[in-house]
Amino acid sequence: MAITTKPKLQIKKQGVFAINTIIGPGSFVRGDIEAPGFARIDGNVKGNLHAQGRVVIGESARMKSSITGTTITIGGVVDGNILASERIIVLPSALIIGDIFTRRIEAGVGCIIHGKVRVCKSEDSWERAKSEFKDKRQASLVSSSPYNQRY
Repeated sequence: MAITTKPKLQIKKQGVFAINTIIGPGSFVRGDIEAPGFARIDGNVKGNLHAQGRVVIGESARMKSSITGTTITIGGVVDGNILASERIIVLPSALIIGDIFTRRIEAGVGCIIHGKVRVCKSEDSWERAKSEFKDKRQASLVSSSPYNQRY
């Protein structure tokens, strides 16, 4: 008599496809967010978002943030610079006030981008764009410091 066993359920680590961070509608976060994988924002964030994977900014999201990730989809309002190492998808409902640095871009009819869009094809131009993004982010941190504000 042969004994059969059911195969074990194996959960593979999906890294960038597993949702690691969710900020729901009506939520407010003040401070920087470091996400080890996929991040979805549908609420309000005031602080930088750095994800090692994909980022989705929903239509109801309102962000005053610099954003970094691999593939970034924007449907809401972002006031800050964006660095997407693979591509950025700007939905028709999106409003971006800031510069975009990426390798590929898709922009829907009706979206609004108020800033520079830099699409880098070569590795050299990508490295320069990353450096410029970091310089702009550092400059915004210094200017927003409470020590630089007038009372």
